[in-house]
Amino acid sequence: MQNPQATRSRPLIGWTLVWLQAMVASASAAQTPWPTNGWPMSSPELRGLAPETFASLTARIRTGEFGYVDRLLVVHDGWLIVNERFANNYRAISRGARSPLGCGVDACTGPADSHQYNYLHPDWHPFYQGHEIHTLQSVTKSVASALIGVAIHRGEIPGVEAPVLSFLGDYDVSRADRRLRRATLADLLTMRSGIEWHEADRPLDETNTTVQLERSPDWIRFTLAQPVNAEPGTRWVYNSGGTQLLSEIIRKATGRHADEYADLYLFRPLGIRDWHWKKTPTDHPDTQSGLYLDAEQLAKIGWLYLNDGVWDGVRILPEAWVRESTARQVDQAGAGRMGYGYQWWRVDWQETEMWASFGFGGQLMLVVPAHRTLAVVNGWNVFGNRAPPILDALIAALLAPLLDRERRDTQ
Repeated sequence: MQNPQATRSRPLIGWTLVWLQAMVASASAAQTPWPTNGWPMSSPELRGLAPETFASLTARIRTGEFGYVDRLLVVHDGWLIVNERFANNYRAISRGARSPLGCGVDACTGPADSHQYNYLHPDWHPFYQGHEIHTLQSVTKSVASALIGVAIHRGEIPGVEAPVLSFLGDYDVSRADRRLRRATLADLLTMRSGIEWHEADRPLDETNTTVQLERSPDWIRFTLAQPVNAEPGTRWVYNSGGTQLLSEIIRKATGRHADEYADLYLFRPLGIRDWHWKKTPTDHPDTQSGLYLDAEQLAKIGWLYLNDGVWDGVRILPEAWVRESTARQVDQAGAGRMGYGYQWWRVDWQETEMWASFGFGGQLMLVVPAHRTLAVVNGWNVFGNRAPPILDALIAALLAPLLDRERRDTQ
């Protein structure tokens, strides 16, 4: 005969084990050092995660399935659990290459071809001048958005409802379209300024508005000179020029250029010391695509967002800024299931919320807030090589062990 007491105690024991596991995890998280001076190292196994999918993804990268990938990094609960580098000889890869993006080794015709917007030459991309720091391209946009948050927290910008043109008094906006006068900082951050822009709908040639921007002598004036074809806040259009306006907004509001401001109030508090930020002809930092960081340093910005804008007890971003920045301010942006926030993408998978930041050539930061996990990928697929995006494979590699552990913890 079954012991009734034993029957009653089994669920109690199960819940006790779950509670103990939660307490251990909580204590472990509390003891995890902040990565200001470097990430604490661990492994999937030590964090209770099955390692197979991570190993499988790494193997697929090494076969070249996703083209030229330079780095894969995964952080879970504050521990660096995957840190893979993949060697690509960009001097050999770029040799003889020439396109509207630039010229590679032995393909450049003279000194004028050697400049920071030559995307094909290894002196400039993907690593900067032989350093470990890697071009982030449009991942820069998420960092520029963070600087707006910092300035709001410090009281230098009143909020996202401030009119865009109120920060552009050093430019002649007397003939600006009346609709642009109604555009707010929130409209700019969500890429709904109403400014006509042809970037995602054009090839990377002279017809592309962002290519034209990068060849212009004054990026702010160029952007402000574009026609307006929609009421602000009504139409989403991917617009790098709008993000470039943030460089002047930061300068005007704070008295410092975005790179200096970032160094003082974002990078230094997070322990980011090695970085490079490209400058435009007017000495504005290129806030639409010009930042270079090492993957471990970029992950610190993701970790700041995973901790609601607080770093080691110090608030850097305003309360609710992370929630607003990563919310689906635009429910349908681009193709497929993606939404858009304040220069952050939403790439939710089934019922799991995910935020992402993407950059040309294969730059990616993916954040899974419910599991306190983030991943960084660097690559450089700009040479005409047709490689599938790594996003879906990365999501699968992250979610499988996370959901498996969640199931085991609740049994």
